Amino acid sequence: MISNFNDILSELPGMDCGNCGYKSCYDFANFLINHPEEIKRCIYLNKSCSCISDENANIESLKKCISCSNITETESSKFTWKDSLERDFDFVLDTFVNEPGPREIIIPHNPIRVRELDIKKDDILIGRPLGLSCGCPITHSGYVIDVDQITGIITWCVTGPLNPRNIGYKDLGYYSAQAYEGLVNISKVELKIGMRYWFLPHRCMLQWRHSGLINFINKTKDGIKIRVEGLFIG
Repeated sequence: MISNFNDILSELPGMDCGNCGYKSCYDFANFLINHPEEIKRCIYLNKSCSCISDENANIESLKKCISCSNITETESSKFTWKDSLERDFDFVLDTFVNEPGPREIIIPHNPIRVRELDIKKDDILIGRPLGLSCGCPITHSGYVIDVDQITGIITWCVTGPLNPRNIGYKDLGYYSAQAYEGLVNISKVELKIGMRYWFLPHRCMLQWRHSGLINFINKTKDGIKIRVEGLFIG
């Protein structure tokens, strides 16, 4: 069992979501040194995952969990290919290298908010995807990587809530999720343009499957880059 603080911290997901009862993964790692069995507090570990159960919850389990580990093609045989509600999915959508969270393209329900709030690159935002485009019950937070103040279209990286809590934020309100972009390193099916698939975003806090239509594929050294549109959860 890992007891070194740096080793523990390196295995935590780094989302700083606060649902474990601590403001950051750093604080949670300090707690786990003396209470390693409490790793099950991490919402990225779910009971349906093949590598963890209530009787076997520890830091080592994180290395095998689809929601917390670095995913490679050779590791795909370890997965159950089930989300946290025991539903099948086809592939895992990972983040781009050096980006802290999923890249999401969104449109505010009131696009005028983009100009009213003077949203710019690197701004920290919060908002919730509403309606048929996604319907996620979780308020999302993250930072802007691109914005069009004329159309209101925003591209951002969705992250945990620690920065909004500590630094501040602009409240976007409700928005529609138009697309995800990311890397695919493991898939149990062949990916094709024009096909709709069930996929699991690597860092989804609920570990729920999403559905979308792939309209862009490009093989890169880091994995298969894709764009998925027509999103919904279900």
